[in-house]
Amino acid sequence: MAVTETYRETLRQLSDELIAIQKPILILDAIKWPQSVEQTFFANNAQRLPDIDSAFYQQNNPLNFEPAVLQRQLSDFQQRLHNRLGEADPLGHILWETAEQYQRVTELLAARGTPAFLTASRQLYGSASDALNGDTTPLIEMGQRFCDIFSLPAAHHLSAPYPKNIPADEAVRQLQQRLLPFFDGSNFSVKESDGIVSDASAGGDCIKVNTHANFSELELQVLEVHEGWVHVGTTLNGRSQPWASWLSVGSPRITALQEGLAVLIETLTFSSFPGRARKISDRVVAIDMAERGADFIEVYRHFLAQGLNERECYKIAQRVFRGGMVAGGSCFTKDLSYVKGLVETVNFIRSAILADAPQLLPLLFVGKVSLDDVPVLYRYMQEGIIEPPRYLPPMFRDLNGLYVWFGFSSGLSKLDLQSVQAHYQSLFST
Repeated sequence: MAVTETYRETLRQLSDELIAIQKPILILDAIKWPQSVEQTFFANNAQRLPDIDSAFYQQNNPLNFEPAVLQRQLSDFQQRLHNRLGEADPLGHILWETAEQYQRVTELLAARGTPAFLTASRQLYGSASDALNGDTTPLIEMGQRFCDIFSLPAAHHLSAPYPKNIPADEAVRQLQQRLLPFFDGSNFSVKESDGIVSDASAGGDCIKVNTHANFSELELQVLEVHEGWVHVGTTLNGRSQPWASWLSVGSPRITALQEGLAVLIETLTFSSFPGRARKISDRVVAIDMAERGADFIEVYRHFLAQGLNERECYKIAQRVFRGGMVAGGSCFTKDLSYVKGLVETVNFIRSAILADAPQLLPLLFVGKVSLDDVPVLYRYMQEGIIEPPRYLPPMFRDLNGLYVWFGFSSGLSKLDLQSVQAHYQSLFST
């Protein structure tokens, strides 16, 4: 369809319609565990599996939508989409794929506590045994490689001077002070919350900080750029789109880029630290164990043996088994997105630079998108349908430094690191 005013209005109508249909779907809320589960687990000396099964989800956390009804609504939407935009329309194709993802999400949530949950999770987020895009390396191999690097003794010493002594109320104050200038002109806020499982999370134009959590200075640096610049920033950029309003919300197809981009920004701003990087890598190992049949306690004890404290081990296992089966056989694979997304986003940026297409890179922040969407959205930005992103990290606003960084990175990747390391090993051992 030609880019006309009618096309723009049709795109906006369909975008708004999809947003309305998917609104009841809250994946993490639907699979969350109450705080009492952790308390009971440790009261039992970590010897008994959490009392979580299919009946638990149905009785204690019922879905606020009927899966069959929502699936019919999504199917009807896909048919209207094809009728109005045609099956070959590039933006229409992104919308159709997004609706298709929501179909799989309804299957995922309907299957909480059953083996079918893992089947749907793999369709949405992948498996630890999957190869990375454009490569043959399995994700679990990459995760284990990162775990080895970030478990070296030096990694522990580097973060030792940064205690977790910043309470939630002070964390809120500091994050607001850092981020309000970045989000100038928006309704951005930071607030305490008693209703989240993680220490902090981004939702819409807000970062929620767990009332019961304490933070280190390093962790606040991560929250500023990960939750703020990336997750909130892409939401607000999506909300500013005049026609492609679906870019303000995300289906699982955008999760890998969202999390990978967030981890990359942590790295480019020197905000991350070895313990944080290891946590992300550990999640890949935990998912691989669960996919191969390990139960909750086996995963918990594995990381306890790796030197993590009891609460860290519980949180890793909880993230993997939420929605699945604590006795093994089903798990939630979303946390593969951090390592998978990081590697694939880095490869995308390097490839864009080597292909003389760095102008594509700011579009990574235009909203909730996948890597495959970026070239399509760039073309439509030139047509005036997609607005450039307003909130951009500084290295994506001025691409000079990023170009040089990844240009050198691409060149250095040709070196044989094993031989180089062998050359310097004698110096390090003296």
